Amino acid sequence: MAKLALSMALHPYDRTQAILDGTVTVEGCSVNTIPLGAEEAFARAIGSQQFDVTEMSLGSYLVQSASGTAEYLAIPVFLSRSFRHGAIYVREGSGIDSPEDLRGRRVGVPEYQMTAALWARGLLQDDHGISAGDIAWTTGGLEQAGRHEKAPLRLPETIRVTSCGPSETLTGLAQQGQIDAIISARAPSSVGQPGGMRHLFPDRRAREEDYFRRTGIFPIMHVVALRRSLAKAHPWLAQSLFKAFSAAKARAMDGLREVGVLQVMLPWLADDLARTQAVMGSDFWPYGVGPNRATLETAVRHAQEQGLTRERVPVEALFAPGSGSDVKI
Repeated sequence: MAKLALSMALHPYDRTQAILDGTVTVEGCSVNTIPLGAEEAFARAIGSQQFDVTEMSLGSYLVQSASGTAEYLAIPVFLSRSFRHGAIYVREGSGIDSPEDLRGRRVGVPEYQMTAALWARGLLQDDHGISAGDIAWTTGGLEQAGRHEKAPLRLPETIRVTSCGPSETLTGLAQQGQIDAIISARAPSSVGQPGGMRHLFPDRRAREEDYFRRTGIFPIMHVVALRRSLAKAHPWLAQSLFKAFSAAKARAMDGLREVGVLQVMLPWLADDLARTQAVMGSDFWPYGVGPNRATLETAVRHAQEQGLTRERVPVEALFAPGSGSDVKI
């Protein structure tokens, strides 16, 4: 039987490398892998469905799933995860010294639906009582003008969002004093410069570790998704993909544990890994719905509370049936 031909767009992480280089194969498939930066993969997949399998922003996926416009169906493989206390930056001289000082301020964000912003707004709501409606939002490119929302949004009137001008950037607006803070997965170029931006939480690692101890949540940023038409036509495909990505992740974990020759250019990698596992457990980056249910339900709740979705999407509805299931022998 001929193998199913697939195009697959992924960022080249350690946990995808074995798929990108062909060391790990997808059962029943011949895969044409396309290494892409995550933002480009999102834009091309959401805008024109260019790939059979793609990395996908969780925030955009929730928006499209809730509106019934999603052309892709996710599998519970979470390629990007990150705590987002460190994604909140404030302007020097803004008078913002605590999270509560953000209330009533204007905050820039590359896209309102951006997953990093979803989690940052969520922690402001849950831990500090600041809702998305308490802040005025400005969207646009961090350093380059012209960025727009990837998926159309229908926000409630309580959420105030305006866009940058056609030649404006968030970093530029902050330098001009027109916005007071920025939420971004990437650091603004003015961080550390006189009159530039600084982290709201200088003790962010301690706060993030405390957040995990209290909640058990390691925020999910990106999922893997396949065309809905392919998932329907080939019910076995989702599980084959899940198995391949799980095998690739296992290889990456083996690499982190190899201390004889460091595979990552971090001198204290072994100590950092031990510290992470002491806080989060040995499998601190799990795939599958079960071990991530609390995290997924929290993301769904944040999306509704922030106006991205009108209703909470059931977690099971987000994923291809049967994907992520372990076969017991």
